[in-house]
Amino acid sequence: MTFSKPIHTFHIPVMGLAFTIDSPIRVAHFGIDSVISITDDELIEKMDAFYSAKFKIPYQEITAKMDDFRAKRITHYLNLVDSIVKEKFENFKTELVESKVALENYIAMLPNQSEIKMGLQQLIDDGYAVKDNIKHFIEEHLSSGAIDVNIMTKVDKDNFIKNNLLPVEYNDAHAALRGFANSNLTSAVVLSAGMNPRLYSYIEQFKDFFPDANGALKKKIILKVSDFRSAMIQGNFLAKKGLWVSEYRIESGLNCGGHAFATDGLLLGPILEEFKQKKQQLIQSAQELMEKALLQKQMSIPQKSLPLKITAQGGVGTAEEHQFLLNQYALESVGWGSPFLLVPEATSVDAETRALLAKSKEGDFYLSHISPLGVPFNTVKGTTNEFLKQQRIEDKKAGSSCPKKLLALGKEYDSKGMCTASKKYQDIKLEELASKKDSLSESDFKKFQTKITEKSCLCVGLANASYLENNIKIKGQDQGIVICPGPNLAYFDCEVSLSDMVCHIYGNTNVMQHQHRPHVFINELKLYVDYLKQDLENIADITAAQIKKWQLFKSNLLEGIVYYQNLFSNTTYFKSDIATIQNQLLHYNNILKTIEIPSLELA
Repeated sequence: MTFSKPIHTFHIPVMGLAFTIDSPIRVAHFGIDSVISITDDELIEKMDAFYSAKFKIPYQEITAKMDDFRAKRITHYLNLVDSIVKEKFENFKTELVESKVALENYIAMLPNQSEIKMGLQQLIDDGYAVKDNIKHFIEEHLSSGAIDVNIMTKVDKDNFIKNNLLPVEYNDAHAALRGFANSNLTSAVVLSAGMNPRLYSYIEQFKDFFPDANGALKKKIILKVSDFRSAMIQGNFLAKKGLWVSEYRIESGLNCGGHAFATDGLLLGPILEEFKQKKQQLIQSAQELMEKALLQKQMSIPQKSLPLKITAQGGVGTAEEHQFLLNQYALESVGWGSPFLLVPEATSVDAETRALLAKSKEGDFYLSHISPLGVPFNTVKGTTNEFLKQQRIEDKKAGSSCPKKLLALGKEYDSKGMCTASKKYQDIKLEELASKKDSLSESDFKKFQTKITEKSCLCVGLANASYLENNIKIKGQDQGIVICPGPNLAYFDCEVSLSDMVCHIYGNTNVMQHQHRPHVFINELKLYVDYLKQDLENIADITAAQIKKWQLFKSNLLEGIVYYQNLFSNTTYFKSDIATIQNQLLHYNNILKTIEIPSLELA
């Protein structure tokens, strides 16, 4: 007998550049899925050297002078991770057979209703001495967690040799995709931050992304999306090329870590409801388009429909929320990201930054404007990057030396691209601003000045934690650490073991001491109401399109509240909290009704 369900009902999403760079090496042998960012090939090369030395594997540096070095670095590191995970998994299985304590500890980390958990427990109850039975069961049913990778689709900078523009396949995201495609991994690429048609079309170049006659995919596609319409458009675009989206990973627009892509006021619950109701529509639409494309390409057409997973992530903090989302919306998995930043066994974070995260409270986590991409970015007060950046501003040396140029995407002043966090860019902008000083009020001048200098060097700041944790030398200008937790981390206040965090997810222990944490849906609703209020306060020029957008935003929030009022009136979950939740929904409903959307004044 084989079990169809995966070992765990949660996954660890990508976090920053470094924070999950080696998470599969740390947790995959437990059957836990995690995601590596493959944006920063320099960090990847450093980690390749580090783990090669740690596991006594021969290492040959891939320098930036080599042809296609970016893709080759990524391929080599992913192959290394794959081989290490396989070795650790084999050793772990042996340990489970040889050690009853290890087996019992592992069983404790499994979901309570897990068939594998019940099967292993039955074998122990029948008598641990019959190790052949346990060994056979483990070999048949256990598997290591997925080594998935993430590519931010829009971080696709052009590259040059001297002044000669390289072909598009050498662009950053294209090279990263090729690095993954050429690796030995059987796993998925998580494509995030919106649609990049040119990159999506490039996927066609790699046979591993196409199904065989049995429907098997060596390389899968996961799309991180924030609404159903986006999922349908992107899924069909790929299907027309014969490519199947194996999973739609729905992330809260604001209640998440890192870059926050706010929806038009659409809340997570109603979004998940739409995916639940229209899942077959997604499958049928993509299936027809994919089969037609495969026929035209004269490629194998699967005999059966390919599986499609719907998963979600963003701000989940309790076992009851976790189980509720799985059951209410028929999800395959729920992502737990930021809480794992407090788990040294799972993520790569230096000790000082981890201590900062543990002590930070609700008011310390905020939606910033520090990202050079111009997208709101969740972070926390008190980072070393914040201190060093402010010091440079006070010394009239604002801006980064920009050594990696991963976000040098703007071509306003340089055809090769320039990052808005770079000193070169900020010097130009500050000089332009200085020329207008006499025509601006003092407050407006300071506001525009801050808008220029507040950008942080994410390429370096989001990578440094791994260097510090692993005692790898950091070269160049000191950028300190940038970290990107979601606001939900405010309710977790101590370093936690991997076992305890997993047991917390499944309701077998509680690592969260905060007694008054609002429900995940309420937290997100508050974030969206605050977002709307701030947007209304900060806008300078009001247009008809902007007014229409605000009206839709407010209307969607009010409709979302009605949905939640009905949902919580009929659920069997959260019994002790229902009255509080309903009062909070009424509270935000009343706040929204007091928010006035401006109108255009007729001249």
